[in-house]
Amino acid sequence: MTVRRIIVDLSDRMLYLLDDNKVIRGFPIGIGKELTKTPIGIYTIINKVPNPGGPFGVFWMGLSRPHYGIHGTNSPISVGHEVSHGCIRMYNEDVLTLSKLVSIGTQVTIRA
Repeated sequence: MTVRRIIVDLSDRMLYLLDDNKVIRGFPIGIGKELTKTPIGIYTIINKVPNPGGPFGVFWMGLSRPHYGIHGTNSPISVGHEVSHGCIRMYNEDVLTLSKLVSIGTQVTIRA
């Protein structure tokens, strides 16, 4: 059985999906602003919510750190920039793709 996990690399503003420690997909992301930085650490996906409304685009995946998640955006121009309140923003089509490839309990490592 393969083990999937996510690595969020804040320095290059990319989210990587790994399958048995091999990168199988990479996605550009938006990250937290200077005053509301994306928290570094190891978390897990604890819920998946389609169509969460508001600025979260078409999909939300909540992390084990309360109030943080990986989500789509209603402002695609923000992907690639330091713009969020700490969440990880993805293009809507990318977050939908990722949501189909990971399950609740998937490990998410956020690193500088």
